[in-house]
Amino acid sequence: MNRYRSDGVIKNGKAMATPKALKRIRLAVRNGQISITTRTLKEGERLDIVAGKFYNNARLWWIIAAASGIGWAPQAPPGTFLVIPTDLSQIDGLV
Repeated sequence: MNRYRSDGVIKNGKAMATPKALKRIRLAVRNGQISITTRTLKEGERLDIVAGKFYNNARLWWIIAAASGIGWAPQAPPGTFLVIPTDLSQIDGLV
């Protein structure tokens, strides 16, 4: 089992970071349907580190990647603009 496919915080561990879920998250960001904060990725940071800071769970990096339109990788170059959903219950409703 891939450690990034499921997490207990989203849908009681049954939510998966699927292409459909990623598209729904990105669309919800564009439509202003979820609460977000933004920041720029710093030198030496990865999305899993940022997810650990914001969600206390590094495995949720894929939510930030989806919201930011980055793709499917926990690494992005420094200076990348990040869109970080602030309310995981809103994500729960999208996946």
